[in-house]
Amino acid sequence: MPAASQDGAATLSSAPPALDAGEASAVAARLFGVDAAATLLASERDQNFRLDGGAGESWLLKVSNPSEPADIVDLQVAALDHIHARAPGAPVPRVLRNRHGDATAAIRLPDGRRTCVRLLTYLEGLPVRGTPRTRAQRVSLGRALAGLDRALDGFSHPAASHDLMWNVAHADRLAGMIDQVATGARAAMLHAFMNRFRAVQPQLARLRRQVIHNDYHLFNVLVAHDDDTRVTGIIDFGDLIEAPLVGEVATGAAYQLRGTDDPLGAVAEFVAAYHAVLPLDAGEREIVAELMATRHLVTVLITEWRVKRYPENRDYILRHNPESWDALFLMADMGSAALRDRVLSGIDTGDLR
Repeated sequence: MPAASQDGAATLSSAPPALDAGEASAVAARLFGVDAAATLLASERDQNFRLDGGAGESWLLKVSNPSEPADIVDLQVAALDHIHARAPGAPVPRVLRNRHGDATAAIRLPDGRRTCVRLLTYLEGLPVRGTPRTRAQRVSLGRALAGLDRALDGFSHPAASHDLMWNVAHADRLAGMIDQVATGARAAMLHAFMNRFRAVQPQLARLRRQVIHNDYHLFNVLVAHDDDTRVTGIIDFGDLIEAPLVGEVATGAAYQLRGTDDPLGAVAEFVAAYHAVLPLDAGEREIVAELMATRHLVTVLITEWRVKRYPENRDYILRHNPESWDALFLMADMGSAALRDRVLSGIDTGDLR
């Protein structure tokens, strides 16, 4: 892969931790004083365990990938603390402290590697991915993401500008992967989308920047069991980064294409809802649609590359891959201007009922 992105790929290239449920329970009890049964949750680079106590309480134990730098973990902790201070009602996990008042603790894994663990509140709800997709839900999702970004506005951290493969603002660094993961017509399509990104990339330097969640997909947003239009959780801050704000909107929009007969109309509803809470400026509106396509390009490249290295985790790694290919084929024949106008159509009508 390109040398420029090797540092940012370290965590994706490192095998995840391998604690079993019993070991996770022991860690929680020893370091956080929590006596609970652990259940392993799906994850790609870390390990996450749901902890259930006898009194009906639940927590999330997060075991970091050993290659995750300590300052990146601190970035995630500080961001969640900032959100709760700025917007106490925000539907994000709360970081709990251990017996010594620390947010993290070091452990040695069974394979001898050292890493850190954190304990967070467990947010109840259903992942959006498993619920019926509706206009009302998309409006709720757009507004919730805008609210999160308003809470993150003004947050800073020394590690926020770290290198990250999933940063759409630097998608060009992945160009060398295209011919490693695709051939023929598919490779030609990926090259075409990469060229479209390069055409808009210079505009990013003039746009607003802040720390963003950067991974607002349908598994990372939870909704209430009795109301799938009410957001109860925004989880997984592992891709947190300082980047152009428009990349946040584009990433969230990219995952609105499925579950509807009018994919781009669904995207327009989401973007308009975000804009109603946190308005996009003219420059951001000009390129948000193209960056949405770029997110799908990045998804295809990283997942195809990564599954060759970790085939045992194939289902999880490729969970977004088919729909990203579908999205690229959908948009391949649309010019940038037509795509932009379609994605912005909800803003233009102002119809969010």
